[in-house]
Amino acid sequence: MPPLPVFVTTHIHTDGPIPGPHSLLTLTSSAHPSTNSPTRPISTFGVNVRELPGATVHPGALQTWRRRPEDWLASHRASRAPVTAMNAYLRWVEHLPGEPTLLVDTAQPDHLFLYWYLVRFAGRWPFAAVVADPVLRGQLSEPFCSLTGCRSTAA
Repeated sequence: MPPLPVFVTTHIHTDGPIPGPHSLLTLTSSAHPSTNSPTRPISTFGVNVRELPGATVHPGALQTWRRRPEDWLASHRASRAPVTAMNAYLRWVEHLPGEPTLLVDTAQPDHLFLYWYLVRFAGRWPFAAVVADPVLRGQLSEPFCSLTGCRSTAA
C-alpha cells in the first residue's frame, strides 16, 4: 500500500511579485495528516530568509512594508542564507510521515516562490504532488505567521 499523503500548507512574505529579481523573506509551513476532518498540524516549520544579492524591493511591496515597519524588521530578524534556509526546509519535508503533498491556494504565489527557491538553492522539489483544493485547504489550519499584518489584514 502506498504511503498516505501528508498535506503541507505554506505562507510566505516577499519583497516583490516574482522570485529572482525579488526575494522570499519569510516562509512558514504546517503539515497535516491525510484525513477528512480538520486537524491540528503534526509538524510546523518557519524561517526568515536573507534577501538575494542584487535583488530589489518592488515599489508596490515597498508601500506595503512601509505601512508595516515592525513586520519588516521581524521578517529580517535572525534571517538565514537562502541555501541554508531551503536545505533546512527540504530536510523538514523529507522527514514528514507520509507522501508530502503541497496544498496550494492558486490565488497566492506562495508555491511559485517555494518552487524557485527549492530548486535554485536545495537542488530539487521534494513534493510528490501539488493539489489545489480550496475545501480541503479551508479545513486545515494555516501556518503560524508571527507578523502582525497576518493577523489584521491579508499579507
